[in-house]
Amino acid sequence: MRYLPLAFDIQDRLCLIVGGGSVATRKARLLVRGGARLRVISPATTDELEQLVADSNGQVFQGNYHSGHLDGVDLVVAATGDREINRIVSADARARHLPVNVVDAPDLCTYTFPAILERGPLSIGISSGGSAPVLARLIRAQLEALLSPGIASLAALAGRMRDRVKAVLPEERRKDFWQWVFTGPVASKVDAGKNAEAEAQLLTALETWQGSPAPSGEVYLVGGGPGDPDLLTFRALRLMQQADVVLYDRLVSPEVLDLVRRDARRIYVGKKKEFHSVPQDNINQLLVDLAQQGKKVLRLKGGDPFIFGRGGEEIDKLADAGIPFQVVPGITAASGCASYAGIPLTHRDHAQSVRFVTGHLKKGTLELPWAEFVSPGQTLVFYMGLTGIDTICAKLKEHGMPEGTPAALVEKGTTREQRVVVGNLSTLPKLAKSEGVEAPALAIIGTVVSLHEKLRWYSSR
Repeated sequence: MRYLPLAFDIQDRLCLIVGGGSVATRKARLLVRGGARLRVISPATTDELEQLVADSNGQVFQGNYHSGHLDGVDLVVAATGDREINRIVSADARARHLPVNVVDAPDLCTYTFPAILERGPLSIGISSGGSAPVLARLIRAQLEALLSPGIASLAALAGRMRDRVKAVLPEERRKDFWQWVFTGPVASKVDAGKNAEAEAQLLTALETWQGSPAPSGEVYLVGGGPGDPDLLTFRALRLMQQADVVLYDRLVSPEVLDLVRRDARRIYVGKKKEFHSVPQDNINQLLVDLAQQGKKVLRLKGGDPFIFGRGGEEIDKLADAGIPFQVVPGITAASGCASYAGIPLTHRDHAQSVRFVTGHLKKGTLELPWAEFVSPGQTLVFYMGLTGIDTICAKLKEHGMPEGTPAALVEKGTTREQRVVVGNLSTLPKLAKSEGVEAPALAIIGTVVSLHEKLRWYSSR
C-alpha cells in the first residue's frame, strides 16, 4: 500500500489550484464541498470555476504560476495540462512539505483524490493510488448500489445521539448497542422514511439496554431468486450480510448461499419430495425463538417468499409473537427461468395472460380447475411440476387443450446447470424421462414456448 487512506479536514483551509480548465473545475467542486477556500492561478478560467472560487470566499489570479502563490496554503492541486509546469508546482510544494496532487501524474503526487461515495456525514474513498482511477469509480458505483438509501439519515441520527448513548451505556455495551441500531428495526424505520419513529425506538431501546438484556431480534424474510446470484436485490444482499442465523431451503443455490455473512450460523430447513427435514410449524416457531434470543434471523427462500413459498404463514406467526420482520421480494422462478430460457411469458401474438400453478401432488392427485386452464391466449407455469408432468399433460388434453400445444421443462433455471427440454403435451412426459430431467424443474405450457429456439440467449455451462 503506497498511499495511506486518510480523511483530511479542509474546512476553512486555503487550497491552491494551478490551472483553470475543466479538470481544475472538477477538483474545485470537491474542495468546495469540503468547505475549503480556493486560490486559483491560471491565465484563463471557466465560468463555473470562477463561481466556485467566489462561493468559497477565495481568490483568482489571472496569470502564470510562481512559488509565491504557495504562501499560506494548506493543500495544492496542479491541473494545468502542461507537465513541466505541473512538475515545478510539485517540486515547490514538496520543498515546503505541502501535500500536492498532480492530475494524471502519480509520480508527482504526495496524495491522490479517491473516488468518493458520500452519504451525509458518511464518506467512503476508493483509491487505486492513481494507477486505475476508472476502476475505482466502477467500484464506487457498485458500493453505491449496496448502500441503503437511508444511510445518510441513519448516520445523522447516530451523530445526534452519540453523546447521549455515551453518557448512558458503558464502553463495553456501546458497540453492541450501535450494532443493533445500524442493523435492526431502527435502521429499517429510517429506510422507510420514518425518522421520528426511528429516533423514538432508539431512545426506548436505550432505556432497555441500561439495565436489562438487549431487545429482541428481527427476522428478514428474503427471496433468494431462482439461482443466479446476480438476480438478488440489493436489499437482499445487505440483509444477508447482517444476519446472525440463516434458515435456508433446498431451492437456494450454493452461489446465493455463499453471499451470506461467513460467520452466520446456517440451519437447513429444506423440503424434498416425500421428505420434510423440518415441519413447517417447527420452522415458524424456530424463527420466533431465535428472534427472541436477540438474533437477526435470515429466512432465505428460493424464488419469491410470497409465491408458493409459505412466507405468509411464517410472518403470521411472527406478527402474533410481536417480532419485528421485513419482507424482501425475490425474482420468482417463473420469471427467472422463462427469461433465461428465452420464453416470454406474455406476447401480443401468443398470450395476454399468465397463470402460476403449483404442480405439487397431494396424495397422488392434482385437484385443480383444469377447464379454466384450457383457454386461448394464456401461458401456464407449473411450479414443482416435474413429478406430476404426466398428470398435468393428460388432464389438459382431457379438457380440450390440443395435444400439439408447445410445452417445456426448465431444469435448474438461471444456473450454470440449466437445461431446457421442449416438446408438446403429448411428447413432454416421455422427454422428461428419456432426457433424465431432475428437480428443481419448472413446466411452461403455451404457444409462447415456440419462441424458445429463436429467442434463447443464455448459454449454460
